Formats: sequence, C-alpha cells, structure tokens
Amino acid sequence: MTVDIAVKKPNWFSRLANPGQFLAWSKLFVWPLAILTALLFAAGLYLAFFASPPDYQMGETVRIMYIHVPNAILSELIYAVMAVASIGTLVWRHPLADVAAKSAAPLGAVFTGLALFTGSLWGRPTWGTFWEWDGRMTSTLILFLIYLGIIALWRAFEDQGRAGRVIAVFTLVGALDIPVVKFSVDWWNTLHQGATVLNANLSPQIHGSMGWTLLLGMVALTLVFVWMLLVRYRIGSLEDWLDANELDIALVERRSEGTASGTRTSADPSVAPAGVA
Repeated sequence: MTVDIAVKKPNWFSRLANPGQFLAWSKLFVWPLAILTALLFAAGLYLAFFASPPDYQMGETVRIMYIHVPNAILSELIYAVMAVASIGTLVWRHPLADVAAKSAAPLGAVFTGLALFTGSLWGRPTWGTFWEWDGRMTSTLILFLIYLGIIALWRAFEDQGRAGRVIAVFTLVGALDIPVVKFSVDWWNTLHQGATVLNANLSPQIHGSMGWTLLLGMVALTLVFVWMLLVRYRIGSLEDWLDANELDIALVERRSEGTASGTRTSADPSVAPAGVA
C-alpha cells in the first residue's frame, strides 16, 4: 500500500525569501529604473529652475520647495517602509525584511537630513530665521535622530539576526513620531505652513504649473529612493547569501587552488578532503 503525500509548493512570498531568486529577477530592473529615474529627475530640475514661475510673495526662493517638500514626504514614507519591514521580521521572520529595513535606514537619514537642510534655507528668507523649535521642525529632527539611532544599532550587533528583531521593535516604537510630524501643523500653532497639497479638503492650494512641477519632483525623488533601495537591497541579499554559503565557497576555492598547483594528493595533510572544513 502506497501513500501519496502532497507536497505544498512554496508561494511567491516564500520564494522571495530566497536571496538567489531575488537577485535573479531584481537584476532586470536595475538599469531600466536608473535610466527612467535620471530622465524624470532631469525633467524635474528643468521645470523647477526654468519653467516654473516665481511666487508672488516668496519670489525665486519658492524653488527650494521642489526639493524640500519631496524630501520631507520621503522622510516619512521611508520610515513607513521600515515599519512594514519590521512587522515582516517579527511576524513572518522573513529574511529579506531585515535586509529591507537595514537598507532603507541610511537612505531615510539622508532624505530627512536634506529636508531639514533645505527647510532651513527656505525658512531664512521666509521667516527670518534658519531654525525655529516649532512642532514640525522639532518632530522632524527627532525623526532624523531615530534614523541615526537605528543605523548605530545595526552596527552595534554582531549577530544580525538578533539585531533585526531588536531593531524591529525599536522601529515600531519610533513610528509613533510619524503622525506627530504629519499633524504637528494642525495640532500646534507654528511658523510652518499647513498642508498645501495633501490637505484635509483634498484641494491643493498651489498654482497649476507649480503643482505639476512639484508632483514630478516627488515622483523623481521617489524613484531615486526606490532605485537606491533596490541596489542596496541586492548588495545586502548578496552579503547574506555569501555568509550562508561561506563554507562551501571556501571549499571550492581551496580545491581549485589545489588542482591548479598540482599539490592535491591524498598524502598532503594541508588539503582538506571533500566535505571537511
């Protein structure tokens, strides 16, 4: 009597956990995405500096908006990506979730730092000061420090698997700052203006050509983030694959060296036999 045992095929989510498969299909997107990103970024810069009109109040300084606003939005969006990846680490123990969170953290710090820097440049001619401890700027600075803390934690742990679980909890706790950043201009009376594009009334308070330029800049910088994350993701996946197969790779290299030098004999004690480290 024979018993047929049905073998459950892994779904796409499980197959994605295989670094080899991820590296294979993601390779197809690297260069097309890079070219598309470069074209949109160049078009956004042209519109921002040459085609978009100056503001009737802020004049030419309004052009900082096309860099500042996308960076500010991405600073929150990237942290949301890290929070989702942290859930993947804690709930599903997905190996690439750690890679995603670790890869996104330095990018989030860069975009948040650029948001603070460009905001200060924009604030000087608009408010008369580079910095004001209002709700939006202070909560964004806290977000920047959280990013730096996460990066430091990744470097502090030797066991990256344990680090992923600890940092996932820290990331989810830090996510409480995201609604504070978003709604700080509504909760407190500050110098920072309210939402211009994504407001509660869903009616953008911005001129048409300026709005389209801002939208293009947002799309371009988002693709910059996606492309950089993909590249860093591939590097992180490759590093994990190399770590997991370090012993096999070392054995293959040693056998190749022994064969090339002609010294691989059974009497040579310096050459390990097959299957022995």
